[in-house]
Amino acid sequence: MKRSSNKFTIMILSLAVAVAVLFSIMSYFSTTSAVLPNIAGMIVSPFRSVSAAVSGALRNWTDYFTEFDALKEENRQLKLKIAEMEEDIRQATFDREENAHLRKVAELREQRRDLHLESARVLVQDSSNWYSLLTINKGTSYDIQTGDCVVTEEGYFLGVVTEAGLNWATVRTILDSESSIGALVFRSGGSALAQGDFSLMGQGRMALTYLGTEPDVVSGDLIVTSGLGGYFPSQIVIGYVEEVRASDNGLDHYAVLRPEMSLDGLTEIYVVTSFDVVE
Repeated sequence: MKRSSNKFTIMILSLAVAVAVLFSIMSYFSTTSAVLPNIAGMIVSPFRSVSAAVSGALRNWTDYFTEFDALKEENRQLKLKIAEMEEDIRQATFDREENAHLRKVAELREQRRDLHLESARVLVQDSSNWYSLLTINKGTSYDIQTGDCVVTEEGYFLGVVTEAGLNWATVRTILDSESSIGALVFRSGGSALAQGDFSLMGQGRMALTYLGTEPDVVSGDLIVTSGLGGYFPSQIVIGYVEEVRASDNGLDHYAVLRPEMSLDGLTEIYVVTSFDVVE
């Protein structure tokens, strides 16, 4: 009888514990919410966290690509600005060089009003150790004739027209071994002949000959055209004496002459189509 009483007591206690646990669980959830929705909320909560994390990651990636696209566009705009600035610099450099060129030509025309000049572009440079020729883009239609002398924009003697077509001409430069120009030593007034020379062409030099046995020529002397015979205008700069040497026969002398004209980067020349003879 006592054993049955103990079982009944245990059952009552178990029921009381179960009820207490149930009320504890119910009090854990909100008194204003139903139990089942709270349980569902507990189950769904981890999925909501994952969804929030994924949404945040997607938002971060969207922001990253949006910012990346903005940076790409900014970079493109900067490159365009740099290209425009570089073009402005190139144009400014070209304008500066063109202005310097025009000033030189204006000075040449002002200083040498006795010269009638026709500008021309250099189409081809044909040089070797045996010859030095230029082809230009103007000819007889511009009154350019065989025998006309040619100068640079600075007014230095460059060569002589040897052939002329309607819209082209060939110029033999003073370095060519067949060139020969009446010359004058500016300081002393002594006459000479400026000639192309096989042995000096490779050095960009020419010879000043017919100086006599006791020449009045020294290193640094300015050599200009003599104008004798009226073939070429006078007082056009040919170059400067670098060295005076004795000829192979030992009886006379010649000088090594450095022309002032330069073929490097030469693009434009001036043909003297006519000139006034200055006595």
